[in-house]
Amino acid sequence: MILTAMLFVFVIGYLFIALEHPFKINKAGSALLTGTVLWVMYVFAAPDLIPSVSFEEFQHFLQSSPALLSESFRDQCIHFVVDHQLIHCIGEIAETLIFLIGAMITVELIDVHGGFLFITNRITTTNKRKLLVIIAMLTFFMSAALDNLTSSIVMIMLIRKLIGNFKERWVFGSIIIIAANSGGAWSPIGDVTTIMLWVRGNISTSATIPNLILPSIVSALIPVLIATRFLHGNVTPPIYFQEEDNDELLKELKTKEKLSILIIGVLCLIFVPIFKTVTHLPPFLGILLGVGILWVYTEIMYRRDTINEDLKLRLSKVVRRIDGATLLFFLGILLAVDVLRFSGILGSFSVWLDQTVGNVYAVNMVIGALSAIVDNVPLVAGAIGMYPVATEAMVAASANPEYMMNFVQDGTFWQFLTYCAGVGGSMLIIGSAAGVVVMGLERINFMWYLKRITWMAAIGYIAGALVYMLQKWLINLYL
Repeated sequence: MILTAMLFVFVIGYLFIALEHPFKINKAGSALLTGTVLWVMYVFAAPDLIPSVSFEEFQHFLQSSPALLSESFRDQCIHFVVDHQLIHCIGEIAETLIFLIGAMITVELIDVHGGFLFITNRITTTNKRKLLVIIAMLTFFMSAALDNLTSSIVMIMLIRKLIGNFKERWVFGSIIIIAANSGGAWSPIGDVTTIMLWVRGNISTSATIPNLILPSIVSALIPVLIATRFLHGNVTPPIYFQEEDNDELLKELKTKEKLSILIIGVLCLIFVPIFKTVTHLPPFLGILLGVGILWVYTEIMYRRDTINEDLKLRLSKVVRRIDGATLLFFLGILLAVDVLRFSGILGSFSVWLDQTVGNVYAVNMVIGALSAIVDNVPLVAGAIGMYPVATEAMVAASANPEYMMNFVQDGTFWQFLTYCAGVGGSMLIIGSAAGVVVMGLERINFMWYLKRITWMAAIGYIAGALVYMLQKWLINLYL
């Protein structure tokens, strides 16, 4: 009964997250409410659930805490939930959130100091087809090095300087969404979902990039080629362009200072996977190292007296510009999903999927399609909760070792999940963070996107998935 109630609360919370715009309730609030309510329900139901779901782990906890042996079973369960499961859950979530905070600060610091202008100011063509290809290529590779959300914002700011007609910008903005999501799917730091999978050890840099870059390119290239067939002539230039808040600072900064911040910031982001490989420390420490380097560098740069102090955008000011609501959304939804994992609901669902579907490609294609309707973050978090990363011992003990191999680190399930969850969100404009932000910036109509862009994105998504499957078949054939 309690499991049914918990599942009902999660589904209601999920609906409020998915229907954020019609309900006009920020999804961060819905996620936090859902996550905390589920933990309250779980701690009261723990004595009934722990013996069947976490018995061995519970026994080990009691052995390491002999002072609890004299307490009642109910109190022992409460201590197990609060002192073990919740602490473990918060530790995993904190790794992801700290990494995201560091990445957001780094990208924001580059942006406010005009670093991205070195890229965007070099685009001069007005031919629609050429411009679309250039924009798509820039977005694709930029989102792999930065992230798809930031890349989308930067590219939207660019096309506003080049294109005056809002309907033309809608087409370009839609392709930016597709290219950003595809570009973020093959890089461990390109999308929130890839960051989650990478930080938690489901995928690694060395295997993800070579296996997913070709499917990701195909998923972006096909919609771009289709869209170019409907474009003719030159774009309509804008009559004026609104100045940004930091334009006065950009006039004061030297060219070499802007360029140096771009180079240092991008190198810091690219260095994080190398840092993890060399030191074996978690990625959030690598990104914090980069933030520290940028902070010290900008403080030294601002020692010049010629710049007015009010104009200086020190890191202590820039940190206020990062999206706190997004971070709280991740916190809430990951708390909620972890409750479902600890209560055994996700484990039961994974068993049902294995018995009824039993095909990792089909499961992930469904997850990718669902990510176009609802947010891909809880979907990926749910998959992580359903399927633990398989060890050699788990594979050896499995009744079907060949199937279990799909769930080892960099196994087929995790790699294909990375692709499907990242790229599948492009099929609807509300299916990804990049889509939502572009929709808000350019006021793109949901139905317009559904009629004109969804089918292009779907063809790209399916084509990229087929490329990945073909790759795996060829690798298995020749190995």
